[in-house]
Amino acid sequence: MVLNPPEAAGRVRPVVLVVDDDPGLRESFRLILDDHCDVLDVSDGAGALETLRSCQVDLVLLDIRLPDIDGIELLERIKALDEQVEVILVTAVQTVRTAVAAMKLGAFDYVTKPFEEEEILALVRRALEKRTLDREVVYLRSELARQHDFEELVGRHPAMQGLYQLIAGVARTPVTVLIMGESGTGKELVARAIHRQGSGRERPFVPVNLAAVSEGLLESELFGHEKGAFTGAVQKRLGKFELAHEGTLFLDEVAALRVDLQAKLLRALQEREIERVGGTQRIKIEVRVIAATNADLKKAVHEGTFREDLYYRLNVVQIQVPPLRERREDIPLLVEHFIRKYNHRFHKQVAGVSPQALAVFHGHAWPGNVRELENVVERSVALAAAPLIDLKDLPLDLMLPDSARRGARPDTVPLKESREQFERQVILRVMERVHWNHSEAARILGLHRNGLKLKLAALGIRRAE
Repeated sequence: MVLNPPEAAGRVRPVVLVVDDDPGLRESFRLILDDHCDVLDVSDGAGALETLRSCQVDLVLLDIRLPDIDGIELLERIKALDEQVEVILVTAVQTVRTAVAAMKLGAFDYVTKPFEEEEILALVRRALEKRTLDREVVYLRSELARQHDFEELVGRHPAMQGLYQLIAGVARTPVTVLIMGESGTGKELVARAIHRQGSGRERPFVPVNLAAVSEGLLESELFGHEKGAFTGAVQKRLGKFELAHEGTLFLDEVAALRVDLQAKLLRALQEREIERVGGTQRIKIEVRVIAATNADLKKAVHEGTFREDLYYRLNVVQIQVPPLRERREDIPLLVEHFIRKYNHRFHKQVAGVSPQALAVFHGHAWPGNVRELENVVERSVALAAAPLIDLKDLPLDLMLPDSARRGARPDTVPLKESREQFERQVILRVMERVHWNHSEAARILGLHRNGLKLKLAALGIRRAE
């Protein structure tokens, strides 16, 4: 019987600890298991606990009668040290009471002396399989928790890995955060990830887009108002600060805030208190504030449109979200993520994108960043009639050459020239992506290698470009 199959070669071998005061029995276990596991052995309970504290052990073969401690008591201590480690009791006399007590304390099973080699191997194999499954469950749970924490933040680019680490570090304290980044990069997703990983994750996350609220209502939106404070204020209303109490207030497009309200926001941040419009009572608030903008706040400070003291009060920790064009390696991951999302929403079964369509995704500048990419994938999934999203499913402006996207009207360019421009751009980008490997490029483009060479010559594509 083989515990580690051939395909598992190279994996770390499981570790089995034998606890028995009989040196002959310890040697027997070693001879039986040595080909399949790393075997450690000790003669008493104290040695077992010391080994478990210093080594990663997967399975303990535990004699129930030891010179210094009862086996059942030692089992309980082992489980207190590491609940995941499996324990098989080895006993000279089988008693129902002992078996029941062992199982209640978490023993995997027990074996009675004398035993057969095959019996021990089968029992050890099942215990180690359970240990492996338990580890996988723990990993999957942690991975699900991680994915939930970062929600739709998708990417493996080093810039994104750094972003995840910064989010995790910032989330531990209620520090004020300023998120900078172009429109569509996912600044609100970053704010939500910080909130979910913080101690106030069970409290409200309250977003407000300051650029989307009319100037006349913005003060009331943030700080609330008392009944009769202005025409139409027929009842008291709580503002976003009060609604976010003990949670997170996300102020998006903070550069759009009027200068007079900037002063009021600064006071709220410094004093941890607000006053409703039309009120005189000071209301204490405990809120983590996360602000975001795609504007250059330093420039706004220099121009006098944004208060310098508020800038420094918001900019305690700054997080920069990278634009999509700077992490093109993440485009396939994002496309896959959005396909899954819209397959579920539209009850579709789109399997992916064709190599030609993916080349277009890679080549596009994405001025609207991840939001633009999501919109394109949403449209493509909705229109796709085949298992793969192909060129025909993409918007026309996505496939136009850069010169056409910069202003030339496609209906003023001859069809043959437009087609050649498009082919040239797609082939050139594929060649660059595969580092001019002709065989790989031909495979992606669905061409024969000789056909690709002809295309390169006909379109005047050379590596120097």
